[in-house]
Amino acid sequence: MSKVAVIGDGGWGTALAMSLYSGGVDTVLWSYSPEYAEFLKKNRENVKFLKGIKIPEGLKITADEAEVIGADVALFVAPCEYLREVAERFSGAKFGCIISATKGIENITLERPSEMLSGIFPKVPIGVLSGPSISLEVAKKFPTTVVFAAEHGWNKKVQKLFNTKSFRVYTASDVIGVELGGALKNVIAIAAGVSDGMGFGTNTKAALLTRGLAEIIRLGVAAGARKETFSGLSGIGDLATTCMSPHSRNRWFGAEIGKGRKPEEVLRETEKVVEGVATSRSAYELAATYSVDMPITRKVYEIIYQNKDPRSAVEELMTRDPKDED
Repeated sequence: MSKVAVIGDGGWGTALAMSLYSGGVDTVLWSYSPEYAEFLKKNRENVKFLKGIKIPEGLKITADEAEVIGADVALFVAPCEYLREVAERFSGAKFGCIISATKGIENITLERPSEMLSGIFPKVPIGVLSGPSISLEVAKKFPTTVVFAAEHGWNKKVQKLFNTKSFRVYTASDVIGVELGGALKNVIAIAAGVSDGMGFGTNTKAALLTRGLAEIIRLGVAAGARKETFSGLSGIGDLATTCMSPHSRNRWFGAEIGKGRKPEEVLRETEKVVEGVATSRSAYELAATYSVDMPITRKVYEIIYQNKDPRSAVEELMTRDPKDED
């Protein structure tokens, strides 16, 4: 694992590339746009996604696939809705292994990122990196812990590759659980943002996190994940971070809706991908596929795609039939 290609120049991809480079790893950051790659090389600042953070001079940046295809490790960090298109550009590459740091569930196919990548690179071992990791905080070298999951016995090598004084990796084998935790928390974070935008308090957010986690666990277990995975970094850890951080795109998006704005209007305002928007559709459809009750997820879907009034959604959640907590 002597060379790592980080494929995706968003905030998360740039932060991961900087972290790897700071740990002494031969790293190249690949951008989809040749123009933006040149901008990054010249200005050494990702102004779209990590404004004010200096990119080290020695970190290689490119938009040339030829500079990537020989990498030992391909780290895919493209947004989920663009991952398939980006990955197919490298379908002929002979990567030693692939790591997905993408969080989401593809619409239509309902595939997780690792499943998409497995279809494109059928002979390459694939693992998943996830956990509570706000890009700006990683770029600023705030202490961060994440989890890497794989089924191929190469966890320890990846752990050693990524670990630095400010970035610590734990290992796991539950790929499904780690990946679903990282995807579904974005949907609950939108709900938490709606709560913030409507002016509700800590009681409401605590309820959303707790019952949201229950939904994530129900769907995860139905899909083949282990329940205990969701008590870890990619479950409650990532959920808490995304629901509370002022830097969370999903929480911000929900907050704007909670203030009375329309989803499409809010999305037009940002170049950043709000992963929970597409994932809410996939999660809604997966819940139906597995016959899993996910009331918060359903209301987020209805607010985004069916013009449901947020106050009506809250009232409907609060007046559902009484339930046992377990």
